[in-house]
Amino acid sequence: MPRLILLIAIGLAGWIIYRQIQAMPAAQRKSAYLKVGIGVLLVVVVIATLTGRMHWLGAAITAVLVGVSRLAPHLLRLLPLAQWLHGQKTRAAGSPGSGNSQVETSLLRMQLDHASGDLNGEVLDGEFKGAMLDDLDRPQLESLLAWCRGRDIDSARLLESYLQRRFGDSWQGESTAPPNQGSSMAESEALAILGLQAGASKEEIVDSHRRLMQKLHPDRGGNDYLAAKLNQAKDFLLG
Repeated sequence: MPRLILLIAIGLAGWIIYRQIQAMPAAQRKSAYLKVGIGVLLVVVVIATLTGRMHWLGAAITAVLVGVSRLAPHLLRLLPLAQWLHGQKTRAAGSPGSGNSQVETSLLRMQLDHASGDLNGEVLDGEFKGAMLDDLDRPQLESLLAWCRGRDIDSARLLESYLQRRFGDSWQGESTAPPNQGSSMAESEALAILGLQAGASKEEIVDSHRRLMQKLHPDRGGNDYLAAKLNQAKDFLLG
């Protein structure tokens, strides 16, 4: 009888947790399920160790693995910094094409890896806040695009550039006009777009612009919006 009551209690608790997670935004559910799984694993290990069914060494190894999994998101947040430092080191050694470019709007932060040409971004607000675009499926991205179009046209343009690069010819979405070449731009934004540091020389600006246009030009599978932003950044920095 006590076991039956315990099983019913566990089942009820699991159902409540499941309902709470399902009520969360889609972008947060995966992380929530992972946390629950880790918690269940810890409880099982502790019970097995206390009852003598698991050696203490196995419990210690499990604890280490759980600790690493909990630290993983924090380590991943440091990855852009590590990539930036690596880019600075390789540039100092005279290796072209390294580093990252960044374009940020009120709703999205997009990064282009100069070496690989990979384009990815982070959602800064809304239902998918904190999610990386690579982790969202096509229906979620289309929902995000519709939401961006109703709130910030630059964010919509930026997301369209990602969708065109990710899905290629299969993406047939309605394109938004490129940005106005006469719009204002801060120096920090222009430098971030070209992946440069303050004080960059004319040669560095021209070279970075040329290399990025080779990756992002519409004729090479790029996008009108990103190409326009590159031109705008170059023109601003060259005065």
